[in-house]
Amino acid sequence: MADSPDSPDSSPSFLSGIINEIFSSYLNIALIGLIAFLLYKIVRSSNDTSTPSAPPEPELPKIRRDFTIKELKEFDGNQPDGRVLVAVNGSVYDVTKGKRFYGPGGPYAAFGGRDASRGLATFSVVSSDKEGYDDLSDLNSMEMDSVREWELQFKEKYEYVGRLLKPGEEPASYSDEEDDNQQDSNASNKPINADDKPKAE
Repeated sequence: MADSPDSPDSSPSFLSGIINEIFSSYLNIALIGLIAFLLYKIVRSSNDTSTPSAPPEPELPKIRRDFTIKELKEFDGNQPDGRVLVAVNGSVYDVTKGKRFYGPGGPYAAFGGRDASRGLATFSVVSSDKEGYDDLSDLNSMEMDSVREWELQFKEKYEYVGRLLKPGEEPASYSDEEDDNQQDSNASNKPINADDKPKAE
């Protein structure tokens, strides 16, 4: 009578067949080695995350003020405290926590200490040659929509600092009690561009 697959006598031959199959090909041996290496890396990386690799940077004091283009340029991350400010659509944000992107050497370093609106609208990371205030009046409606979307992302992710001042405009005085209320009122007081006018339906 033939042995059934569940009989105790077939188990050693089954295991020896699997082992023989694994070690009979160099490809199988290489795959087993790769799997063992990857498992080792996974276990090792889960142990490494428990210890921080670098101490977190000290948190800078919050600032609330308005900036001219010239004043904003001072906050490109190259000063001793390393603070990075970026203006988008007339609002200035503290992007220091995103310093690896907007700070010196980052992929968006051209935006650090500058008005990034035009670059974000046109998907250009090259620093703008415009030295003065850019009113964005020459952007089309699709580019302005892009600027507004970026502004919403900056509002959600970064700390609002103040407004980017037009030439001749006076800075607002911020008190300690004012927080997000000033940002909301500034957004509602922004001038309406030709593309922002409500359309009659």
